[in-house]
Amino acid sequence: MSFPEQQQQPPGTTDAMDPRPDHGEETYRGNGRLSGKVALITGADSGIGKAVAIAYAREGADVAISYLNEQEDAEDTAKWVREAGRTALLLPGDVADPQHCRDLVAKTVEKLGGLDILVSNAAYQMTRESLEETPDEEWDHTIATNISAFFHLAKAAVPHLKPGASIIGSSSVNSDMPSPTLLPYAATKAAIANMTASMAQLLGEKGIRANSVAPGPIWTPLIPSTMPNEKVTQFGSNTPLGRAGQPAELAPVYVLLASDEGSYISGARISVTGGRPIL
Repeated sequence: MSFPEQQQQPPGTTDAMDPRPDHGEETYRGNGRLSGKVALITGADSGIGKAVAIAYAREGADVAISYLNEQEDAEDTAKWVREAGRTALLLPGDVADPQHCRDLVAKTVEKLGGLDILVSNAAYQMTRESLEETPDEEWDHTIATNISAFFHLAKAAVPHLKPGASIIGSSSVNSDMPSPTLLPYAATKAAIANMTASMAQLLGEKGIRANSVAPGPIWTPLIPSTMPNEKVTQFGSNTPLGRAGQPAELAPVYVLLASDEGSYISGARISVTGGRPIL
């Protein structure tokens, strides 16, 4: 499978993608697995975060939608959450700012009445062909967005989480098989997997579970906005399944980890990679 040539400026938008990603808008069917719960999802305007928000709402959760500045995409996510009969809270801003992370948790608790599920999913990446071409500020921004934000979000969230609550970090196949042209991104994704393993041990006595999901190549706005055309057109074709995944194909794993059905899953890194092994 190949994609048409296309390029966007970061962070990219869903409407400009060809083909448009599938977030489960027409296919995901809920079964009440998250009834009465409140979820905060970063990067919920598009891609994996959008698919998770739609699934969580259809499973019965109210959803705080954290996003940078992609207002149109975020409004669309909110529409689907509300159509599922749940409350959507739109929270724009940059998770690279530690205070914004703390504010996200505080506003979620204030407006939605609590917090049961934290999904740290927002991420930044950029393709660079050499170490010398990677700007220092890009390294710092990637670290701040992908891993420091997870720390600040989790630290702020824990005082509000009750037994049965769930923390989920979006890791990557790059955590185990790093792409050399995505060095800063890959390093943060390995750190997320490591961090959730530590949190699972730190928070187990509180009854709070922590896990990470390791996607393979998933068709999201991050791809045409951070990769050259030749990589975009062949994106995902080198997996055993021979194609990129769709955001909707990730949502069931995030639902499992957030639900009571995953009550003994903690400290895990679950791969959704189209067949690429993760050790």
